[in-house]
Amino acid sequence: MQLNIQQIKEILPHRYPFLLVDKVLEVDCDEGRITAQKNVTANEEFFNGHFPKQPIMPGVLIVEAMAQATGILGVKMMHSVNEQLDEKKLFVLAGIDKVRIKKPVVPGDILIFEAKMNKIKRGMCKSSVETFVDGEVVASAEFLAAYREM
Repeated sequence: MQLNIQQIKEILPHRYPFLLVDKVLEVDCDEGRITAQKNVTANEEFFNGHFPKQPIMPGVLIVEAMAQATGILGVKMMHSVNEQLDEKKLFVLAGIDKVRIKKPVVPGDILIFEAKMNKIKRGMCKSSVETFVDGEVVASAEFLAAYREM
């Protein structure tokens, strides 16, 4: 299953400039996997200050984009087992482990996020994500997310 930006907006509460997933290429709820994409463009606001003469996407935004891809997977997996989402609740980041930023991400790159849900138990999700540019790993991390009332 693929998702376009409008379908992503129905799942994630994030909006410009903080919505960092442009497209979902594939979701497999049975396997607990998602492949998503972010097109990094020169007109991204953060490049104005990071860094004007040599633009590099901030690592924290790469990590946030990875977390958003994982959040989409969590929501789709809940829907696949017929669990109803509560509009008062959100998947929120509860922990990040083993973060590695291996290469700079620059304008023109296309980030591909490959996330796997490792464990779901009592509203807590543990996942691992790798991020690729042109088939090379540029970042990786493990996430813990909680489905909590806000």
